[in-house]
Amino acid sequence: MRRILFAGVTAAALTVTAAHAGSPGPSAVAGVAFDPAHFTHSATVDNRWLPLVPGTQYTYVGSSKDGKKQLVFTVTDLVKEVAGVRNVVVWDRDFTDGELVEAELAFFAQDDSGNVWHTGEYPEEYEGGKVIDAPAWIAGVRGAKAGFEMKAVTRAGPPVYAQGYAPPPVDWTDHAQVYKQGTKTCVPAACYANVLVTREFNPDEPGQSQLKYYAPGVGNIRVGWLGKDPDREAAGLVSLVHLSPAALARARAAALRLEARAYRTRPAVYGGTPPATRES
Repeated sequence: MRRILFAGVTAAALTVTAAHAGSPGPSAVAGVAFDPAHFTHSATVDNRWLPLVPGTQYTYVGSSKDGKKQLVFTVTDLVKEVAGVRNVVVWDRDFTDGELVEAELAFFAQDDSGNVWHTGEYPEEYEGGKVIDAPAWIAGVRGAKAGFEMKAVTRAGPPVYAQGYAPPPVDWTDHAQVYKQGTKTCVPAACYANVLVTREFNPDEPGQSQLKYYAPGVGNIRVGWLGKDPDREAAGLVSLVHLSPAALARARAAALRLEARAYRTRPAVYGGTPPATRES
């Protein structure tokens, strides 16, 4: 289950190396344990490759086998506690041929070493304007665990690391590794140098990978694919803006409406979490 833009990792302890491509083990992600004691300023995400500044909105355009894509990724000023750690709340929308096909809340926290962790998400998938699925997972609930969205220290090649784990029926088993460093790429918004490229994949889908391109101080600027990816999803950054107070308030309100549905739709997964609140 791979998302076109952002994916996640485990919220508890797990061991993941290139030799461990299945569900995470019990100790640490790539040698780093998820320990709430190591997240003293966790809602401040300033990783060089993945800065999540409240009020920042990224817009991407591209295509997939289903049609033309537009993706809008908004970093809200909301904070949510997951697995004992305060997380930035991101509101993510995916449009195909102008129709909203998915909306999602995703939660990210940065540890004191600078690693960005993904601790869960609530996605809604739509057909004809109606919710057809909401495969939510929250670290620490029903066996789900957090994992790396972006590491503090990047190095091309091994180890492969887990981006989180959720057992069936969600079945979140995404993994990633650094694919390239120091490359250049152009997208509609601008051309960038010293770009980091990661390769994301699901061990259950061999030969299919998604490539994500990160510019220093900017974040995700491009998504592509590698191998026999049947979705053939590709998108590039077209706009990076900092929302006005009024626009940020509207985004916050929309994210809170989505969260209210999460409590109703997936109470067994989401119901035990404290409500997201505005960061003061």
